[in-house]
This record gives sequence, structure tokens and C-alpha cells, in this order.
Amino acid sequence: MKKSDIKVKLAEAMKVCMKTTPVENITVKQIVDVCGVSRQSFYRNFMDKYDLMNWYFDRLLEQSFREMGSGATVRDGLIKKFAYIKEERLFFTAGFKGDEQNNLKEHDFIMIYKFYCALLREKTGEIPDKQIRKLLEMYCQSSVYMTVQWLMKGMKETEEELADLMIEAMPVRLHTLFLEIGLV
Repeated sequence: MKKSDIKVKLAEAMKVCMKTTPVENITVKQIVDVCGVSRQSFYRNFMDKYDLMNWYFDRLLEQSFREMGSGATVRDGLIKKFAYIKEERLFFTAGFKGDEQNNLKEHDFIMIYKFYCALLREKTGEIPDKQIRKLLEMYCQSSVYMTVQWLMKGMKETEEELADLMIEAMPVRLHTLFLEIGLV
């Protein structure tokens, strides 16, 4: 079995476990028992269950980031991201509840922040300055917080409404820069 197949199988097993057990109580033994691979196979692929969750989360977001980076707007990318979260709400609800080391909220922040920094560098040809990076850091932290709140409170807004709110909440200097380079 290919390494990528084992990873997918482990992620699917994690989702099965999440249906009945809070993330913090799920063990590696439970995960490997569900999917029928050895603990050794698990640890060859992941450091711990949070590493597995982060890997799966990365796979879910890759498409929305590709959309954003390939000329689509930030709004389009956010809508796509929220649609993925809605589709995989069980995974994200369980994953976003945890505050342990290597948790999904922190991973989401790091991933989004790095993506935006790289996108700005690509579009402007320069590394974002210190103030833009700080504004971006604040914006990314708040967007993760609002995404978690949206999910945990029953996703009352549509994906489009949430994307519009997140763009409206963008700091002025960041929004101006995003406008100049065609991202909003």
C-alpha cells in the first residue's frame, strides 16, 4: 500500500472515531484498529493524532488555496474553504475543540498566514513589510476565531455571507494592498 493511501485510510479512521469519541480521548490504538494498520505504520506517517488531523486539514484546504493563488479573489477562496469545512463539519467541529499542543486552530493560523505572505510576495515581488505582516497576523488570527465560532454555533451565515464579513473586517491598509494587487 502506498504511503498516501495509508494516510488517507488513517484520516478516514480518525473521522470514524470522532463520531463517538472526543478528539482528546481518541487513541492511536483506536485509529489503527478501525483502519486495520499497525501502530508502526501510523508512526511512520504521523507524530501523533494532531499531526494526522493537520495533514488531513491541509488536504482539505489545498484546493481553496490553489483557487486563491490562481487568480481567484480572496472571497472566492474563502467561500471554497468554508464549503469544505461545512462538508467535513464533523472533522472540523471535533478538531477545533482542542487546545492541546499541535492543535488545529493553531495549524490553521500558521497555514493561512504563510499562504498570504507567500501570495503577497508573489503578487508584489517583495516580502511584506513588518507592519503588513503584523496586520496580516491579526487578521488571520481573527479569521480563524470567526471560522471556529461560525462552525460551533451552527453555521447560520452562508459561506458567502461569512466571506463578505471577513473581507469587511480586514484592516484598511491590508484591504488597500489586496485591492491594488487584485485579490479583492
